[in-house]
Amino acid sequence: MKKTIAMAALAVAVSFGAVSCKKKVSDADLQTQATTIVTSNPNASVEVKEGVAHLSGTFADQQSKDAMITQLKAISGVKEVMDMSTVAPAAPAPVETTSAVDPAVQKKVQDAVKDFPSVKVEVVNGQLTLTGNVSGLQARKIKESVDALKIGKYNNNLVVK
Repeated sequence: MKKTIAMAALAVAVSFGAVSCKKKVSDADLQTQATTIVTSNPNASVEVKEGVAHLSGTFADQQSKDAMITQLKAISGVKEVMDMSTVAPAAPAPVETTSAVDPAVQKKVQDAVKDFPSVKVEVVNGQLTLTGNVSGLQARKIKESVDALKIGKYNNNLVVK
């Protein structure tokens, strides 16, 4: 009887030992597996500590972020995934730049200075600009002609010689 009890005790001890000796996956092994998954996104990184994967970085959209978290949770031995990553804001739509100067107004000014071939009428930074070399008398005539059109503000960058 003593032998049977001793054998039973030994069997119980061996079975508990077998259960408790289950191979634990090291953080280094988990880190390797997690890093392999995360390399698909160059802007993300992962660090495994005590079986917990800490995901950081930036993702293009929420779907790719969620997919990465799901893949990390699927690694055997990862207890939890701590998400410290962000989703990049959507790129702003391209802005069409249009001239703030009405082409009809620009044409009127070009007609007003057509007698002065050295004067150019152009739109610079959204504003009508006059450039060129003129005499003092020509500068006065050009200014009077353009002012008479009542076009509003314009840049007079004429060089008087």
